[in-house]
Amino acid sequence: MARPRKEDVIVGLDIGTTKICAIVGEVTNEGIDIIGIGTAPSKGLRKGVVINIESTVASIKRAVEEAELMAGCEIGSVFAGIAGGHIRGFNSHGIVAVKDREVTETDIDRVIDAAKAVAIPVDREVIHILPQEFVIDDQDGIREPLGMSGVRLEAKIHIVTGAVTSAQNIVKCAQKCALNVSDIVLEQLASALAVLSEDEKELGVALVDIGGGTTDIAIFSDGSIQHTAVIAIGGQHLTNDIAVGLRTPQEDAEMIKRRYGCATSRMIDGKDHIEVPSIGGRKTRVLSRQILGDILEPRVEEIFELVRREIDRLKLTELLASGVVLTGGTTLLPGMVEVAEEIIGLPVRQGVPRGVGGLVDEVNSPMYSTGVGLVLYGAQQSDHRLFRARDENIYSKVKKRMGAWLQEVL
Repeated sequence: MARPRKEDVIVGLDIGTTKICAIVGEVTNEGIDIIGIGTAPSKGLRKGVVINIESTVASIKRAVEEAELMAGCEIGSVFAGIAGGHIRGFNSHGIVAVKDREVTETDIDRVIDAAKAVAIPVDREVIHILPQEFVIDDQDGIREPLGMSGVRLEAKIHIVTGAVTSAQNIVKCAQKCALNVSDIVLEQLASALAVLSEDEKELGVALVDIGGGTTDIAIFSDGSIQHTAVIAIGGQHLTNDIAVGLRTPQEDAEMIKRRYGCATSRMIDGKDHIEVPSIGGRKTRVLSRQILGDILEPRVEEIFELVRREIDRLKLTELLASGVVLTGGTTLLPGMVEVAEEIIGLPVRQGVPRGVGGLVDEVNSPMYSTGVGLVLYGAQQSDHRLFRARDENIYSKVKKRMGAWLQEVL
């Protein structure tokens, strides 16, 4: 089998709290084929943020080497995911006059520049500028204004910011693994590309990505993103609850969660029992599985209660005709969909990656949604990249903008 060409390969690097996953996609005439997957336990993150660079670097190296071996190619650059409680999203609005009464690329750039001209603290960095809709002379709902006639152009955009240090640490970890970071991508935005259909985005849907350290929310309506949020609770908190409640080591608690866990004790047969290893070499105990359900259920309910509050706070419930889509490794826990429907009060389904070929069966799990989404995001940006590689410095940006301004004047 021929080795894939370097320019045809796109790599998504999902740097999570419990696992680091590298997914290799190859661009073909039919679309994207997944040709390599590598995973490694994550040791250097807490709540989605790097807290130990050396441990994170070691985990990234293991995941990338495994993906390289499977894909039969060398990985040089990646699209890296970012999450954590430091992420903030807000909406903004800009207005400009249209030159020559026909909207050009320059007009679109100018109105987006006007919309993003908001005060951002020096310790924060803009990660994404996501156009929601354009308005031309009071005609709203326009997705692509290029070439349309009008005298006034408005843009409504969603701006996502994150802590500068968190983004820098992700880049630093990748560089220590001899990897260039093509872009840093909001994790729930990547997951949305992998699991949501265009119809769902059009009708209105809330994506809830429950990872190891955080629960990431992205709300879509009328085909564009309306809101993003991060809740600093995830699957690791469930594991901690088991470890404390059953007095068992963390590793054993994680194993018990995956093998016997259930989001609601109502779905557990009272006759079921589990073996629980003890701490400090004490004897293994046999406990009712019902106890495990009683430990997990309050935490799962808390997560969905916080999601519901976020939706209610924004008064977006009426816009979510497609309901809620759950994804992320923690949603593999049986009963998650049922508990979510009960608490949020909307239809809920589990989302798995779609829209790719190749190793489809291997990535057909909610735990790979972000990784596959990062590959799809990279494919979208390969032709017309809105967000440049991170090594582009401020001087080259200013030079380009001055050049464009001089062309307009002259």
